[in-house]
Amino acid sequence: MIGHRTSVVVLGGGPGGYEAALVAARLGASVTVVDGSGLDGACVLTDCVPSKALISTAGFVTNRASGGDLGVGLAETTVDLAAANRRILDLAEAQSSDIAARLTGDGVRIVRGTGTLIGAGAVRAVGVDDTVEDLEAEVVLLATGSTPRTVPTAQPDGERILTWQQVYDLPELPEHVVVVGSGVTGAEFAHAYLGLGCEVTLVSSRDRVLPGEDADAATVIEDVFRRDGMEVLGRSRMASVERTDDGVCVTLTDGRTVMGSHALLAVGSVAQTSGIGLVENGIALTESGHI
Repeated sequence: MIGHRTSVVVLGGGPGGYEAALVAARLGASVTVVDGSGLDGACVLTDCVPSKALISTAGFVTNRASGGDLGVGLAETTVDLAAANRRILDLAEAQSSDIAARLTGDGVRIVRGTGTLIGAGAVRAVGVDDTVEDLEAEVVLLATGSTPRTVPTAQPDGERILTWQQVYDLPELPEHVVVVGSGVTGAEFAHAYLGLGCEVTLVSSRDRVLPGEDADAATVIEDVFRRDGMEVLGRSRMASVERTDDGVCVTLTDGRTVMGSHALLAVGSVAQTSGIGLVENGIALTESGHI
């Protein structure tokens, strides 16, 4: 006699989604993952892993530049940002492919596309090829992750005004990056582009960078940023970011302006809960999109 297999549909293939799918499959459930952005999610494809690879590249450049202090003569280092970005994205894609192979190897079905709740225990999956499939499930797990937060007065255009997920399309090193936001993400990218040889201005609305981290450590990090040539604007809140003829203008709430070639917005993340049928099925969301 064949025992009953619990059916599970997971919306989102990031770390939360794929790990849950693996556990459910190993416990005997019939599991389908609906994901359109690539297995392993933003963490691997556009966020944590790529940013660390960019920082590693910057560290290599910095170490070569400091060779003279050690009495080691090194030729001038040049940075091909397009090549560096290709390598970073190739590494991310390879890891995503490994996760996909791991899921299918454990019997998890992967649907490439977007999923929407259409009722209790029902998901409509629209594939990347526009095929439509309705999936019945005893358990639906939402693991749709988050996306960079934007504000009406600073809309990314993918060219000069960027989120951290768009920087890997840059064909060459920016001349002067204005990083808005001094949390972990903003501090990481400010440090990376400084190491790659860009002029960097970091706009921080708080008393110090990394306000959510250990205060003593954050103070040391900010001192190092300044020592290495970064301009850190503390207690400075962004009001707007606009394109100019040849760059960007970041206007602060006190009226000051900061001119640069590019602006990188690092003002937090928002939950990806819109457009997946939650409200239509009676699930209340907060103003920030959380359940």
